[in-house]
Amino acid sequence: MDQETLVDENFPLFLKPRKPAKNPAPPVTAVDTANPNSHTVQLEKPGAMNSDPTAATTFEELGLAEWAVKTCKELRMRKPRRVQSHCIPRILEGRHVLGIDETGSGKTAAFALPILQRLSEHPYGVFALVLTPTRELAYQLAEQFRALGSCLHLRLTVVVGGMDMLKQAKSLMSRPHIVIATPGRIKVLLEENPDIPPVFSRIKFLVLDEADRLLDVGFQEELKFLFQCLPENRQNLFFSATTTSNLQKLHERYQDKLYVYEAYEGFKTVETLQQQMIFIPKKVKEVYLTHVLTKMDDMSVRSTIIFVNTCRDCHRLSLMLDVIEVEAASLYSFKSQSERLKALHEFKAGKVSILLATDVASRGLDIPTVDLVINYDVPRFPRDYVHRVGRTARAGRGGLALSIVTQNDIELIHEIEALLERQLEMIEYKETEVLSLIKKAFSAKNVAEMKMMDDGFEEKEKERKKQKLEMLEAKGLLKKRSKKRKRNRDSEKKEA
Repeated sequence: MDQETLVDENFPLFLKPRKPAKNPAPPVTAVDTANPNSHTVQLEKPGAMNSDPTAATTFEELGLAEWAVKTCKELRMRKPRRVQSHCIPRILEGRHVLGIDETGSGKTAAFALPILQRLSEHPYGVFALVLTPTRELAYQLAEQFRALGSCLHLRLTVVVGGMDMLKQAKSLMSRPHIVIATPGRIKVLLEENPDIPPVFSRIKFLVLDEADRLLDVGFQEELKFLFQCLPENRQNLFFSATTTSNLQKLHERYQDKLYVYEAYEGFKTVETLQQQMIFIPKKVKEVYLTHVLTKMDDMSVRSTIIFVNTCRDCHRLSLMLDVIEVEAASLYSFKSQSERLKALHEFKAGKVSILLATDVASRGLDIPTVDLVINYDVPRFPRDYVHRVGRTARAGRGGLALSIVTQNDIELIHEIEALLERQLEMIEYKETEVLSLIKKAFSAKNVAEMKMMDDGFEEKEKERKKQKLEMLEAKGLLKKRSKKRKRNRDSEKKEA
């Protein structure tokens, strides 16, 4: 198997371009008629089969097999979404595809259905490798693949950190049809077991889900190694809710072999989302959070996600809410994978109405019934705000996003408003009502902090930070990260 030559210093995906064909026919382009503000959509070259797929109103018209069409009906997928109409026929034709559309637009089915159809025609393992940046997304993708391939006797395995590596290695050696993985864990398994790389020697599809994240410098080392273990004659599928400069570079890498569907309108939020903020002193954040949670019934809020910036605050708030007898699940990287999956399952199933989470839950997770998103901490990057509040007001539903803002967050809020091209609504609560909870909230905060000392959380956090810094230093990413953070801020300001 020929190894790919990786020539781009910033990211390893981009190979040395092959010489273009003489006088290649230019690709036909058209604007997405359903979304006139979107970017250009690249259609097939002149003379290629199939007309503009925007005309497709049924799954049959996309070229899907009878069993796939029937499965879609059973899953109440009444008609193709726009990203599905554009991308499914091109994937079935054998094209590389870049699909960019908003969160909740049906991107998973856009790549899963054609992969499963090709698998049904030539079943063997491992047929496709799907990479995603977080463990929770990996398990969600597995659920969706199983649902869409329910009649195929599909063999699928999930390979993520925090789980038994020996069991994962055995699962890969049994050659499942679909492997869904996070880059770090699959790299370790490929490195440490010489019997595993041959398992991937015949894959037909490589999918990068949340491709904007995976094409970040943080995954460079893992992807560089992975691509050297995969056959070159594969189809590459990239899907994302947002576009980045790295995604744009794919045009240069694949040239006319890449079909691009891009319905990206910048970092926008849906019209059905009500966005509010309260401006308060930092020292009473916990008091205001407690007050908001007591008003959930009055606001007809069934479920709430509370986002915080650090694992420490997520753990502390979890303990604090437990003290005041507010039931909540929590999701952050310090927890074991089984605990994280349990928390997410309980929230999705409605067993608990509040989920405390870091940004590990801000992308891609499909939880249709979230009514309220609370930014306990304003996110450090404006684009993270868009991803967080995108957990509510999905699929045409309404939703509310409330940000708790202190004097330290003013600049961040201005950056968010500039990116959104709108101002957040400033609201106020009756101070007497809020401050009536101050004793209760502060007492619970003190108890939570004492519990954190007792369970050794501070020491665990220091050790984890040390390990993370050592890993970043070994990858040579410490300086890159600080520079990249500045570039991200500058690029977001330009986009605004």
